[in-house]
Amino acid sequence: MSADTLDKYGRTPLRWAALHGQEEVEKILLQREEVDPDKPDNYGRTPLFDASLNGHERVVKMLLERHDVNPDKLDDYGRTPLFGAALNGHEGVVKLLLERDDVNPHKPDNYGQTPLCWAARHGKAGVVALLQPRGLPVRLEIFILFSFIVAFWL
Repeated sequence: MSADTLDKYGRTPLRWAALHGQEEVEKILLQREEVDPDKPDNYGRTPLFDASLNGHERVVKMLLERHDVNPDKLDDYGRTPLFGAALNGHEGVVKLLLERDDVNPHKPDNYGQTPLCWAARHGKAGVVALLQPRGLPVRLEIFILFSFIVAFWL
């Protein structure tokens, strides 16, 4: 059996290890040639997305050190690993991703929302502070988010 075998959702063992922050398992799997560390599942989510979503900084750092991992890869909803970290308030992961030149914090998802919108919507003040200097002024982002919510309910 391959170390890159997919389950019915398209998830690999590496993705499951990233989701749960299993650093030692990540190290073992990343040494295997057949393992694709950037392989998306059926929803377009990668091991980096899951590690970011759950705030597993050391796993995120391990994946970001690889040349074959795209830190700005979109899932089926147009969201990147930065969205997951921002949504859940994982400031350390947000910092790691923002240090990269190949991460675009301004990129909206399929619904027109940015990581800053998600952080503001979920009350993640620390992440808002990290994202705000690199993005639009917070008031404008919140206005855009409010407009989206009002338009949705009308």
